[in-house]
Amino acid sequence: MIDYINAHMSGFWVAAGFAMLAAEVLIFGFTTLILLFAGIGAIATGLLMMAGILPETWVAGVSAFGIATGISAVLLWQPMRKMQTAATPQQQQSNDFDGLEFVLEQAISTSTPGKHRYSGIDWKVVIDDSSEHDEIAAGERVRVASAEVGVFRVVKKGS
Repeated sequence: MIDYINAHMSGFWVAAGFAMLAAEVLIFGFTTLILLFAGIGAIATGLLMMAGILPETWVAGVSAFGIATGISAVLLWQPMRKMQTAATPQQQQSNDFDGLEFVLEQAISTSTPGKHRYSGIDWKVVIDDSSEHDEIAAGERVRVASAEVGVFRVVKKGS
């Protein structure tokens, strides 16, 4: 086995690099970044050996691997940390209640919520922030703009 690796050292470094990258992605999910940098260093070492720039020896391989790993860590550390700590934007989740229309049984305002019984549950009804109205009278037709747990945010139908 050692003889085979010695005869195909460039392939060994490339295979080791891809194994480290796969472990970083599949096992650690880009949380450690160490295997990412080491994998890039190993692949770079293998490619330099394949190109004939580096001799296929253990001393040259280990040295180039360490240097390439260090260079990739220096170059990629800040961008990868920013990517890991970047806040994911909150997206409005759509649901089956969006667009539901009903007639208000009681008047509501921005300061006074109402309630509506739907599917056996009493829902709190409030005016949505996107509404142009501060008050909606009883008997008006409204549309659900968004829904949260136990809350319908409505706008006046036609708005």
